[in-house]
Amino acid sequence: METLPCPRCERLEGRIAELERRLGLDSGNSSKPPSSDGLAKKARVLSLRESSGRPSGGQVGHKGETLSMVLAPDIVIEHRAESCTGCRVSLVDAAVVLRERRQVFDIPEAKRMVTEHCALTLCCSVCGLKSKADFPEGVDAPVQYGARMRAMAVYLSAAQMIPEDRLQTVFSDVFSVKISTATLANMNAQAAERLAPAQEKILAELKVAAVKHLDETGFRINGKTQWLHVTSNAAATHYRTSPKRGNLLSGVSGVIVHDHWKPYFTMDGVVHALCNAHILRELKAIIEIDKEAWAKPMQKLLQRCCHLAKSADPPKAAFIHNIYDRIVAQGLAFHEARAPLSARTNKRRDGHNLLLRLQNHKNDVLRFLSNPLVPFTNNQAEQDIRMMKVKQKISGGFRSQTGAEIFCTLRGFLSTARKQTQSPFTALQIALA
Repeated sequence: METLPCPRCERLEGRIAELERRLGLDSGNSSKPPSSDGLAKKARVLSLRESSGRPSGGQVGHKGETLSMVLAPDIVIEHRAESCTGCRVSLVDAAVVLRERRQVFDIPEAKRMVTEHCALTLCCSVCGLKSKADFPEGVDAPVQYGARMRAMAVYLSAAQMIPEDRLQTVFSDVFSVKISTATLANMNAQAAERLAPAQEKILAELKVAAVKHLDETGFRINGKTQWLHVTSNAAATHYRTSPKRGNLLSGVSGVIVHDHWKPYFTMDGVVHALCNAHILRELKAIIEIDKEAWAKPMQKLLQRCCHLAKSADPPKAAFIHNIYDRIVAQGLAFHEARAPLSARTNKRRDGHNLLLRLQNHKNDVLRFLSNPLVPFTNNQAEQDIRMMKVKQKISGGFRSQTGAEIFCTLRGFLSTARKQTQSPFTALQIALA
């Protein structure tokens, strides 16, 4: 007599398999952040990158960075011997026959510098009319902070993410200046107001750029989880906040690189490129946990394509596509021959879902082969968004929507300045002067 399967047992077995798989996931084989690994974090002995075959460290011909003498030092101090070491005769008028130089790099003494502006009123000797001079532009109050100090406060707050109480300590200890919390907040707000038009221009340029990266992450504002969206490329960065994760940009064209979040596919007028780093992490989990044979060849193929795409002899797309299709077909045949996780829901396994994604979005996965401007990963957006998460870990979030928007404006400006090889602090000084 044939025994009918127990629906409850099937559900429990499926649940156990799902929980066991979750226990095997970490930051190395999924999209979980490294901070979630905790004390059980494994030693990283395997990398998702394919070996280049070259030894680690600096390569032959690499120009190193070291401290070098400058041609025009700020201060030159000459040291002269007073008398001859042999006969003890005075060397005051002796000729210099050799100059040996040594340079010491240091920073000037950090101290407060107060500049007083006096507007004089003068009396005309002819008509007796009194004329008063104008104060320089920007000198509006009896006592105020200068552009350099304001730029320093904004830089330390937005670029180095020093909290307000510690920032007050820095100014007190280093510059002997006491700045209130409200003043620091006002400095950031005024800087953001001045920089906002530049950030709007950057966003407009990113929308029509040939390739741009998109990503989003949770952001705590006023005690609630909102969303931080980043749009960036190698030259510019723009951040914005929204109560909804699905608040996507409009008027975007060109290629968008992302991590296969489905709402991105609802955007009109764009071409998609998927992040292969996410796919490689998923393949790693399928190899380590699910032991599916097709995953290893796909992992090797993508790693090899990444390496060859950067070489002088890029691979032929037709050849790569044929291998890709064959691996996907083998994987789908493997899953279609297996029973579903649940007979009632027909829930697919993670490997099966990934195979269907690889099949349906093959051109988006391999976009980097056909378009040299498209990178292999979405690392640009992830790197741009990482420091915003660091800010959240330091401060725990933002108490107001306005504060979050101010920080996004400042951070986008500083990130863009750094990408364009400008000193962020110098760029702030120019903008606030």
